[in-house]
Amino acid sequence: MSDELLALAREVGLEAADFVASSRPDGRVGVADTKSSPTDVVTEIDHATEDLIRSRILERRPDDGFVGEEGHDVQGTSPVEWVVDPIDGTVNFVYGIPCYAVSIAAAVDGVVEAGYVVNVASGEEWAAVRGAGSWRQVGERRVRLTAPEPPVLAHALVGTGFSYVPEIRAKQAAALAQLLPQVRDIRRTGSAALDLCELAAGRLDAFVEQGLMPWDHAAAGLVATEAGILVAGLDGEPDERLVMAAHPAISEEYFALFRACGF
Repeated sequence: MSDELLALAREVGLEAADFVASSRPDGRVGVADTKSSPTDVVTEIDHATEDLIRSRILERRPDDGFVGEEGHDVQGTSPVEWVVDPIDGTVNFVYGIPCYAVSIAAAVDGVVEAGYVVNVASGEEWAAVRGAGSWRQVGERRVRLTAPEPPVLAHALVGTGFSYVPEIRAKQAAALAQLLPQVRDIRRTGSAALDLCELAAGRLDAFVEQGLMPWDHAAAGLVATEAGILVAGLDGEPDERLVMAAHPAISEEYFALFRACGF
C-alpha cells in the first residue's frame, strides 16, 4: 500500500511542480495574504497549487483525509491522511530564489508511511517509504540515500530557519548566537523540507528549527529517517515546539547543545 501511496504522491507532486513553475511570472510574485505576521506570506499560486493537489488525490482516493498548509482540510473515513505543503519556501518563491518545494506525505493511522518532496526550481526529487529506504532522483537517475556519519560538533554545518513572529524570532536569534561559536557554520535556505532532504544526502550535518507545522516536515522527515537520520522534538516526537535532526552516532551531543543554547 505504501508504494501505491508514494506513486500517487509523485504523480501529483510532479504535476503540481509543473503548475507552480509555469504559473510563476517574471520578477517578484504578488502576495495574496499573510499568516502569522505581515512577513509570513501566501500567494494565489500557493492556494491554487493546494487545490490542485487536493482534487487530484481525492479524485483517486475519495475516502482519504487531507491536511494542507493553506486550509480547506478534509476529514476522511479511511485510515489514510495526506499532509501537504503546496510551496514550502514561499518567500523564496516570491523573490525568485530557486529553493522552494512541493511536499506531499501520506500518513496511515497517524504514521507517515510515504513521503515525496520535489524542488520546483531544480527538478530534484526526494522520496521515501517507511521501512524501504529513501532516495534522491534527478530525471531517471535514482540514488539511494544513506546519511554519512557527521564530523565532530565543532565542524558541523547546521541547517535552521526562523519564525516570522518578531518576538519568537528574537529568542531564536539569541539561541543562534549561542550556537554559532560552537559549530562550523549554519545555513538558512528558507525551506525546512529541502533542509531535511539535504541532511539525508549529507549536505548538512544537523538541523534544528522551531515553529514548524506537520506539513513542513512530514514528507522530508521520513526521507531523513529512512536515510538513517534521527528526527526528534524537545522531549519526544518532532512538533511545533522543536524539530531536531542528526545522525544517531552524534545526535545525543548535537541535541544537548541545541537545548543548552535555548532552542
